[in-house]
Amino acid sequence: MPNSSYPVRFIVLLAGLVCLSGCAGNAIQRKDGQSSGRSFAINNLAKTDIDMVSELAQREVLAGLRRLTVKLYRRNPQEYKKAGYNNVERAVGRIFDTLPRWRESGMDKVDWAESLRLAFAEHYTGDRVHAYMMALTVMVMASYEHRTQFYMTDDLDAQSLYNSARNLEMAVWKLGHARWPDGAPVLLNNGVEEDERNLSFEREFGKVIAQQDLMALIIEDKSNRAVNRVIQNVASFILLPV
Repeated sequence: MPNSSYPVRFIVLLAGLVCLSGCAGNAIQRKDGQSSGRSFAINNLAKTDIDMVSELAQREVLAGLRRLTVKLYRRNPQEYKKAGYNNVERAVGRIFDTLPRWRESGMDKVDWAESLRLAFAEHYTGDRVHAYMMALTVMVMASYEHRTQFYMTDDLDAQSLYNSARNLEMAVWKLGHARWPDGAPVLLNNGVEEDERNLSFEREFGKVIAQQDLMALIIEDKSNRAVNRVIQNVASFILLPV
């Protein structure tokens, strides 16, 4: 005779998970009014702890890249005007509004390395902020295999996550050092004035890089596959595969 307590146990377990999801902790309230909390979803039952950590880390990295895009456009408004936009948010949406339909939009096919180089090419007449930040966003998405949902059967590659962090470091260096022949920066970023030193770009990029490095360590530990750590010569602007 089947054990009639099994359905009851399942219902109790499911109810417990729902309750825990609702009170697992207070959501962080950010300065911009957004919340870090996530509501319970039934598909979370098919995710491991690592899967959910991967989703949270990816979400934070993409949020950081969006903030950087806003900041770059505000310092370089001439760039979004080249593309025919009259405000920052619409220009930023060209990249980040595609995230819910990433593969359908074809963004996963973008040659991010070429786009990154194009952003600093002297002959380029297009939106340099878009070329630069689109390249970094596509590269980061590639390190997560162009997915935003992860399940038990999915495996991320620690080497790709590690390589993306090194490429981000190189991209930051290039942003800070790229100059026109007259010495003016190709794209305004960190401000160093006599009475003010604004390094907000470095701080924001530093958080994104640290998050990618941490994910690389987590996946390395999970997969027991050691990451091949390399030292790049930033001046050569040679990018690592992701």
